[in-house]
Amino acid sequence: MTTSRPFLLLVAAPLAFTAVVGAAIFGHQALSANQMDSDIQQAIAAELGTSSSVELSQLQEVQYGYGVCGLYQTADSDKGLASFFYDTTNRRLVLDVNSRAYTSNCGLSSVC
Repeated sequence: MTTSRPFLLLVAAPLAFTAVVGAAIFGHQALSANQMDSDIQQAIAAELGTSSSVELSQLQEVQYGYGVCGLYQTADSDKGLASFFYDTTNRRLVLDVNSRAYTSNCGLSSVC
């Protein structure tokens, strides 16, 4: 004699579990990316010694996500955008575009 299991245990419970795990993974990724932006903004403000807000643009992950290249501008600056490189593993900021860390990670050859 065959036994039948309820629909809830065979279909609904695995689908609900999969949805919860997926939401947790993608939610964590979204929050992590937002936290990284604020870490970069705080590092730039501390490096420049300013208390004004910092706007980030043209962010690009490099080194398989272990670094971020992009442009920034402070709210009180009359200059245009400036470049930066942020090492996410060491939490190190590089603002000098002629430095080795910047050119090896954010140079034109790394984009192509």
